[in-house]
Amino acid sequence: MSDPVVSADVMSLAGELGAERSKPDWSTFSLAINDDQREIRDWAHTFAADVIRPAAAEWDEREQTPWPIIQEAAKVGIYGLDMNINLFVDPTGLLMPLVHEELFWGDAGIAMSLKGTGLASSAIFSNGTPEQWSQWMGRCYGTPDDVRVAAFCSSEPGAGSDVSAIRTRAVFDERTSEWVINGQKAWATNGGIADIHVVVATVDPSLGTKGQAAFVVPKSEVRGLEQGTKLRKHGLRASHTADVFFDNVRIPAENVLGGKEKLDARIARAHEARAAAGTAASGAGASGSAGRNASMATFEMTRHIVGAQAIGIARAAYEVALDYAKTREQFGRPIIDNQGIAFKLADMAMEIDAARLLVWRAANMSAALMRGETPDYRHGEGSMAKLKAGEVAVKVTEEAIQILGGNGYTREYPVERMHRDAKIYTIFEGTSEIQRLVIARAISGMRIR
Repeated sequence: MSDPVVSADVMSLAGELGAERSKPDWSTFSLAINDDQREIRDWAHTFAADVIRPAAAEWDEREQTPWPIIQEAAKVGIYGLDMNINLFVDPTGLLMPLVHEELFWGDAGIAMSLKGTGLASSAIFSNGTPEQWSQWMGRCYGTPDDVRVAAFCSSEPGAGSDVSAIRTRAVFDERTSEWVINGQKAWATNGGIADIHVVVATVDPSLGTKGQAAFVVPKSEVRGLEQGTKLRKHGLRASHTADVFFDNVRIPAENVLGGKEKLDARIARAHEARAAAGTAASGAGASGSAGRNASMATFEMTRHIVGAQAIGIARAAYEVALDYAKTREQFGRPIIDNQGIAFKLADMAMEIDAARLLVWRAANMSAALMRGETPDYRHGEGSMAKLKAGEVAVKVTEEAIQILGGNGYTREYPVERMHRDAKIYTIFEGTSEIQRLVIARAISGMRIR
């Protein structure tokens, strides 16, 4: 029999704690979205279901930018700077992944054509000044009557995961007060068809990534910017991807994001730090070691968004497979009646939900600035979200094909296209291997190579 005194003490303590923890600071955790978020999510879903999905197979076959759909999205407000601001200004951070998941549920290739511009505008926002935001971000999208797209140009033929290997050079011409850019960019979404190109280039090769900066290059105002080969891709075929060449492209001094004075000061500090640290630090700096740079600053802002895109693809394939398994009959019963199929679907649902939770956590952390806090990706949470979601998308779409059997391997069903689209999510914006490296360095505090 329990001691009544102990029981009274326990009840008293529970009461005191209950009263204390009923305060707002103790009740902020929630996985429920609010009414405004739900309304915007449902609006995006309706557009995806009514406009994007019916056109998905056509534009995948055509391998062309779906300008009519981009124009329609701009007219209804799905595409444009105002929409991006609407999604960004959310203290929970959830609106951006919610909407991306729905659009990529519709079709990843078309959705990438709608959202590829966001990478360039994010680069301007994360690296630029308020004056540069005003000058360039609107031009990335154009207007509903004159729709534009923008391109973020970081990767090169010899510089993918290793951003320190970027060879595109930006040299300042003191005589004309202009930057002169020369080099080649690869895998640029909207490269060449965009007006605004945000280009990551090396200013001081001796500093590795610390000697890089991002520049706004408006194609309509310069000479020497040319589109190279348009890539014929395994997936995301409705999204334009191409090489871009820069041959003595001249832009005003003020087109370096963050401003030239800030760049000069940053480079001077990097040289001073390297000199003070001695030969060892010099070697590390030359190899492109630590330091926030324009490419990584952009990727940090977008990893969880990329994860949400992958979840949209995975969810779409899962839903097709689930519906098929309920209606397809073999041996006199629906195939979902077999554990071999049912357990696959159970695992698919579980993995999608697990990936979404990682994405939502990273999204909430990224929105810290909206809450007056400092973002703290202490354990590589952004990389965890992107890594998990990308690998789940590949696995789920593959299992969807398996559940549909021979039908899944044909273009009569969308899962083969979804599988092709999913694969890039273990490659771009940091391969799965790079994400694991980021996480490993974060949790160990060591410079793992």
